[in-house]
Amino acid sequence: MTGTVALVLGGGGAGGNAWEIGVIAGLADAGRDLAEAADLIIGTSAGATAAAQVRSTLSPAELLALVLTPPVRPLGHGEAAPPSIPMNTVFERMRAVGAAATSALELQRAMGAFALESDLILEPGAKQRRAVVAARLPSPQWPQRPMFIVAVDAQTGELASFDRDSGVDLVDAVTASCALPGLAPSVNINGTRYIDGGVRSSENADLAMGFENVVVLAPLGGREGTVPEGQFEGLRRFPGADLDSQVEALRRQGSRVEVITPDAESRTAMGTNQMDPATRIPAARAGFAQGQREASRVTLS
Repeated sequence: MTGTVALVLGGGGAGGNAWEIGVIAGLADAGRDLAEAADLIIGTSAGATAAAQVRSTLSPAELLALVLTPPVRPLGHGEAAPPSIPMNTVFERMRAVGAAATSALELQRAMGAFALESDLILEPGAKQRRAVVAARLPSPQWPQRPMFIVAVDAQTGELASFDRDSGVDLVDAVTASCALPGLAPSVNINGTRYIDGGVRSSENADLAMGFENVVVLAPLGGREGTVPEGQFEGLRRFPGADLDSQVEALRRQGSRVEVITPDAESRTAMGTNQMDPATRIPAARAGFAQGQREASRVTLS
């Protein structure tokens, strides 16, 4: 074993990010402080933002308070909306990619090709997108304690895992992990284009191999295939990329794995479109209450 506790934070849009912060704050309130106990945090997509938030100097209670504070939008700032592609068009293309792919790598490459094609429209909004991500992070600096941010190479379809030793700016790493093909431009890091880590797996829990205890917060609950239409993470999964397969592999090599997924109250709070920022406050509140209830399941040593 390479460590004691790994915390895996999966993708799931604005609502998923808020739910994860709520759960972590609820667990801490009940005496299970994962922010302090985790030897490694792995973040994908919305979970990448949550990972950077949890690894900051802010406590879980402080992070929750920020989520529960409605954002203040300055009046008359005059900033034009970034270019976009209709969401129905994007998700239709994603479904077509998933249906045509014969392997996980083929799917990832096809999603990368779609992202690069979409950049012809979306690239002018890249700086604005990066600024939005940066504003969500308590600090632009990598934390001292281990954290992996997961993305996918848009050209090769291969996994990319960034940490403080990668020579990559934290804001760029998180922006890449959240770069949903067709909805956000791919991110250029040292001449390579990267896209959302959720293209490979919503959780990427297999990166926690070697840890005695693995806690997975999965906003989508491993529900690929049953996620409401219009959810990015409902993209088709091949064996090994789905959460059940990854959890089973971890358990086979000796890890104790606890997977926390949204309960009925949390699912209601997150709604059918977790990308909607309006879901953040109700999702965080429901996550906090669920975290308090789930505390007995979590082992920190």
